[in-house]
Amino acid sequence: MEYITYEEFKKLDIRVGTIKEIEPVPDTDKLLRCQIDFNEKDEEGNKKLRQIISGIREYYPEYEKLIGKQVLYIVNLEPRMIKGYESQGMLMAVDGLSTQAGVDGNPVFLVPEVEVNAGSKVR
Repeated sequence: MEYITYEEFKKLDIRVGTIKEIEPVPDTDKLLRCQIDFNEKDEEGNKKLRQIISGIREYYPEYEKLIGKQVLYIVNLEPRMIKGYESQGMLMAVDGLSTQAGVDGNPVFLVPEVEVNAGSKVR
């Protein structure tokens, strides 16, 4: 394990986002294009959604059911282009090593215990 300092850790901006839209990235088997609400506004004061590309499609074949789900994201990663789409953050999940039905090593989202405001910061 490689350690980081507390100061390095504090640089991570981890927030709760609500999945508002989700669709497959064309010509891929693993990628989903997600529009996430972090309770942000654009320059005109209109609600702004962030686009985040996630490689979770193979684990969530019924990905439409993820709409409305609140999940943790790292939001201050440098944006990067993935298959022609800009990804503006990263979904947080753990490897699901459990005997519970449906887990079997698939990623499990990190979620708040109760619904919170979109954009709430993790501390």
